[in-house]
Amino acid sequence: MTEPTATPFAEYTEADLRRVFDRTGYVAEDDILIPVLLALRLGKPLLIEGEPGSGKTELGKVLADGLETDLVRLQCYEGLAAENTLYEWNYTKQLLSVQAGERGVTDDGSVFDEEYLLERPLLRALSGDRDRPAVLLIDEVDRADREFEALLLEFLSDFQVSVPELGTIEASVPPIVLLTSNRTRGLSDALKRRCLYLHVEPPSFEKEREIVQRKVPELDGATAAEICGVVQRLREEPLLKRPGIAETLDWSRALLELRSASEDGNSESAASLSPPLIDRTLSCLLKEVEDASRIDDELLETLARAARDARERTEAQ
Repeated sequence: MTEPTATPFAEYTEADLRRVFDRTGYVAEDDILIPVLLALRLGKPLLIEGEPGSGKTELGKVLADGLETDLVRLQCYEGLAAENTLYEWNYTKQLLSVQAGERGVTDDGSVFDEEYLLERPLLRALSGDRDRPAVLLIDEVDRADREFEALLLEFLSDFQVSVPELGTIEASVPPIVLLTSNRTRGLSDALKRRCLYLHVEPPSFEKEREIVQRKVPELDGATAAEICGVVQRLREEPLLKRPGIAETLDWSRALLELRSASEDGNSESAASLSPPLIDRTLSCLLKEVEDASRIDDELLETLARAARDARERTEAQ
């Protein structure tokens, strides 16, 4: 197995990466920053696992944006085939060219050249004239079959794709590779060995509040604290699907919309998270009917109390 000979980020520092995250509004502590930094410096793929909605996909988008490079995303699913990930020929265009007498299949004007090649994500991440490597985001790799894992291992070993009609297409600069997994199935040991590893933990109250304030700056700090207090307490319940950061942000924006509607005289105020308001908006946080059915008056009062406590702690700081 050959390793990339060089990486443009071999001299990258923690301060450099922090500036990237700060510029894009991404809240990252050392548990995230250090694995990402090592992946950049070593030119190694980074396998990111965690609960759905924990910000795994967002990390790939942030890196591409902050490093000012292309984001190439491959969304995995069961039955994902090689032609959907590497390349395929534009057969319709080839046929039309042959019928029109513009190209043939054996002469110098063959229809088997790059003009007729449809690049899929893995090939697209290698090709092109880039000063900086693309960010290749292989999303939810656990949803794909093990056959795709075998193809992926070969790709990650050499960062090249063989097209029989054209030869080998090799990356001049290997891409930054991020793989995300929701752990719906176990990944092979071979793939894990090829990657560095990052497990995204549920955020602390302080980190989640900072994320909400960065992503939904229209909310005041006390309301952001209430929201995070409720979500943190809700995660303590034995739910089938605990709300992630994505759900927290959805709820924050929904409450902001309610506040805006209230100012127009059309709805209630979202200024204080009362039990009725929490009950009416929990669909932003809970996505399983079994979880929604667990919510009773006692738990609603507990959640409202958690909101008040969070507000008081924040205001006392």
